[in-house]
Amino acid sequence: MKKIFDVILVQNEIKAEAFLKALIGKNPLFVCIIGTTETAKIPGISAAGKYPELTDYTPPADVELLLLGSCKCIPGVPVTPEGIPTPALITMSALMLANIPALVVSGGLKINPRVPFLDLGGKPGSDIRTDKAVDKADEILWRAKIAGENLSRTADYLVVGESIPGGTTSAFGVLLAMGLDAKGKVSSSMPSNPHELKIKTVEEGLKTSKIEFGTLAKDPIRAISCVGDPMIPAFAGLVLGAAAKVPVLMAGGTQMGAVLAVIKASNPNVLNNVAIGTTRWIITDKTADLKGIINQIADVPILATDLDFSQSKFEGLKAYEAGVVKEGVGAGGTTIAAMAKSEGSITKDTLLKESERNYERLV
Repeated sequence: MKKIFDVILVQNEIKAEAFLKALIGKNPLFVCIIGTTETAKIPGISAAGKYPELTDYTPPADVELLLLGSCKCIPGVPVTPEGIPTPALITMSALMLANIPALVVSGGLKINPRVPFLDLGGKPGSDIRTDKAVDKADEILWRAKIAGENLSRTADYLVVGESIPGGTTSAFGVLLAMGLDAKGKVSSSMPSNPHELKIKTVEEGLKTSKIEFGTLAKDPIRAISCVGDPMIPAFAGLVLGAAAKVPVLMAGGTQMGAVLAVIKASNPNVLNNVAIGTTRWIITDKTADLKGIINQIADVPILATDLDFSQSKFEGLKAYEAGVVKEGVGAGGTTIAAMAKSEGSITKDTLLKESERNYERLV
């Protein structure tokens, strides 16, 4: 696969190269969408928090880290049950190095972060097995679209990322409801991907909502309402509003498939101004298939930051090479943006050093 700077052109090389070259030297705005869902509290679904009940604190703590350089709502930083730190550490390092501004947007939270944020009026997501996963998904999407339209006037392009524990499971629910073959394809924050648990959870949710595979292909709002999460309409709305005017780098892993499916069903015309930016850890993940999901939806390029933590002096960062966490809080997209803005002077080595410096300070 071809590389520009330390960015791998994963899919659709010609489009990916053109997209990346258009960002060189430009000034982005990073928008981080946060939300929580009761689905994350199903034991074994998410590693985004030391215990399932702590997942309500992970997204607010992540964005406090980005904006303040430390967390206020919890001591230390969010960690997996094994003590591996949040990818927000990588994102913060990229934003600091490249001097990229960040804005926090809430799709629906239990615990508010102690930093300024844009509230779309959503509520925390319910368990997708209940048939009422997201309240007022249409309103969240509509408000996010207005925000996206306005934010597109403030920067050369947007990088949009997310933090929502349990998000790959709810994204998987939306993908199945919309008729996309995603079984065994969504990634996980854990090295051993609990596919069977995710399939069982989603199938239970679809059954409760009386949804067959693909019946909601043209009704993304209902798919989100029944088996999604509040991050998905917020993310899709922002892209729908902004990508009509400026490029949007969708920063994330396999959850971007669900967001992309919603965007395509709402307005496919904006897709020519969109790319997915992720990490090498997602691309090399043998337990997931981002390309396989995206190929079913739209011809959008995929870029991956070639981060390498194998030589890190900290076991907590080295663990990323073993398939722990992999992506989140826009880590892939923001590191790509940092490399592009600095015209390649910020490299994967610079990012490792800065991540280590922050790790030492915080962990």
